[in-house]
Amino acid sequence: MVKRLVLASPRGYCAGVERAVETVERALELHGAPVYVRKQIVHNAHVVNDLEQRGAVFVENVSEVPPGAVVVFSAHGVAPAVHHSARFRGLRTIDATCPLVSKVHAEARHYARLGYTIFLIGHAGHEEVEGTTGEAPRSILLVESTEQAEAVTPAQTEWLAYLTQTTLSVDDTDEIVRILRRRFPNVEAPEKEDICYATTNRQRAVKSILAAVDLLLVIGSRNSSNSNRLVDVARAGGVEAHLIDDESGIDEAWLEGVESVGVTSGASAPESLVRRVVAWFGERGVSQIEALDGAAEDVFFKLPREVRANAVTRM
Repeated sequence: MVKRLVLASPRGYCAGVERAVETVERALELHGAPVYVRKQIVHNAHVVNDLEQRGAVFVENVSEVPPGAVVVFSAHGVAPAVHHSARFRGLRTIDATCPLVSKVHAEARHYARLGYTIFLIGHAGHEEVEGTTGEAPRSILLVESTEQAEAVTPAQTEWLAYLTQTTLSVDDTDEIVRILRRRFPNVEAPEKEDICYATTNRQRAVKSILAAVDLLLVIGSRNSSNSNRLVDVARAGGVEAHLIDDESGIDEAWLEGVESVGVTSGASAPESLVRRVVAWFGERGVSQIEALDGAAEDVFFKLPREVRANAVTRM
């Protein structure tokens, strides 16, 4: 019988997600519905559904956006070809790419200009990887696993660098980097780690509570890379973990023989979903709730200039 909930901290929204969601909200206020969004603005079904109800229209490609309409690019970033296509169609674009993703894009352009071959550590098909690859398609080799790190063969080995997707497992990425450095001792690293502060902090927070819980519930959508990595971190630490969209995804069979349940949420999951999960356990008699202290996060990113006018100043 579950007696206690342990809430990981930090959890939930990161600065990039908050900025992206607020960008769509501000665009709707300034321009009215519909405002088009290429792909999901962030990888969370609840957030997407809420914005749809307010007038956002999510599309897979800018070719689906009527000429002259407003389109927002998601937090995951887009390739230069997408910007070109939007300009060709006469679209009014608002780029909500997370600044930490934009940093990786800039690094890719920098190394490509210098003639480097770039190992991009990430997951094929993820929008962030597609956007970064689009910055230097002839220079980038995607590395998804330790096996690929052992096998990848660049055309030249004198000028090499590696970059990473921002939402990866810190431990898995470190192992891939160790292999690349062993095989290519001169491979250059980005000046500052590409895995974002929020991804790192949330993985550390999960590790910090594993000794105190029998089960971990991670609130996040199936296509959320950083949420899936939190499940991986718990399982690697010997604790069973499940990814749930909200309280409706909890299988009571998971709770058999469990006394202490850890709860966290991915960087694109709103805190309201955590409150709903806590309430679900409260309705079943769980009253002991422990919120652990974690790394303080005070990162803030300005809104894109297209929606910054008339925005309320945040102190």
